[in-house]
Amino acid sequence: MSELTNKKTIYPILFAISAAHLMNDALQAVIPASYPILREALGLSYTQLGIITFVLFFSSSVMQPFVGMYTDARPSPKLLPIGMGIAGAGMLGLAFSPQYALVLLSVLMVGIASAMYHPEGARIAFLAAGPRRGLAQSIFQVGGNAGSALAPLMTAFIFFPYGQKGAIWFTGVAALGVAIQVWVSRWYRGYLDRMPLRKKEIKVRELDPRKRKQILFAITLVVLIVFARSWYGAGLSNYFVFYLIERFDITVPQSQMYIFLYMGAGIAGTFFGGPLADRFGRKNVILFSVLGAAPFAMLLPIASEVWCYILLFILGLINHSSFSVTVVYVQELVPGKVGTVSGLITGLAFGMGALGAVGLGGLIDLTDLTFVIVATSFLPLLGMMGFLLPSDRKVKTLTETSSV
Repeated sequence: MSELTNKKTIYPILFAISAAHLMNDALQAVIPASYPILREALGLSYTQLGIITFVLFFSSSVMQPFVGMYTDARPSPKLLPIGMGIAGAGMLGLAFSPQYALVLLSVLMVGIASAMYHPEGARIAFLAAGPRRGLAQSIFQVGGNAGSALAPLMTAFIFFPYGQKGAIWFTGVAALGVAIQVWVSRWYRGYLDRMPLRKKEIKVRELDPRKRKQILFAITLVVLIVFARSWYGAGLSNYFVFYLIERFDITVPQSQMYIFLYMGAGIAGTFFGGPLADRFGRKNVILFSVLGAAPFAMLLPIASEVWCYILLFILGLINHSSFSVTVVYVQELVPGKVGTVSGLITGLAFGMGALGAVGLGGLIDLTDLTFVIVATSFLPLLGMMGFLLPSDRKVKTLTETSSV
């Protein structure tokens, strides 16, 4: 099935869906932001924190490809406000959960809400893009990254002074998100009524087996590269604050400023990654975002307080530069599957990164925090797999006569 798109870019919808993306990912970011408080209030181990991360990313990310496949066949505008409402209920539960099991249930609700949002959000950005799909993807993804970047500020200014009950403030964010999503979903429903999905008029020719294998191999490589990128990012976001606190004897709010700088730089990296890919090629930017981060990542564990700020800023810029590029790269490999591709790259691969976060938490408990932080600094070297990716020109030759 193919989707009819507008002939011009609809900026109000793009900014609205980006704002909704910010709120969705901000609610998701509340979970890791609360780790220092939950660890103290409930006496949690690093392994238990890793399990929370796994539940969050499994429910929010691993489920996304399946939601994407469903919505590719049956677009569902109502999923948007319903999902935000579920996230709001999860925030309420997190604020008042007295036990670890109830915390996990609240986290599960937030994750499911995120899985419901992302494939349809990506499709709306695609439909509202008109001829400027690269710009639309940047606007949409920057909203999500900005929401994630709020996590350190939440820890410093909400959870540190107010404790676990600080999560109740975010029910208001969810309520505002529901209002925005209702408006967007009405536009989406009207769009579908005016310009419904239709079958392709031109009969699609099957790819020969050799091309199909090359495409599947390339998709697998991209998923693994995104996994390596997200695994490193998960280790940095979830555990590096504890390393900073132990090594430099700083407070929780002070440690969060380091991570905020990393994530803030990531917003700029995400925005500029698209134009850089247009100029230098998608494969080159993907390689740069992982391998280019490697030397700075390896210097980070031995850096001084001041140099940690500088290195984290550089890492944020580089590591996030391929955030939207990987999505576009796979969209070009698998044309016409917006929801599935969004779920696969921003969902499944990030969920695999959550598996790594669980392993890192367990490894910290078994060994030493410093050892694990140093070991994770070598993860960006896994980006060498990117040399095996087809060039941008090759991708066009693989899909120019038909689609998967």
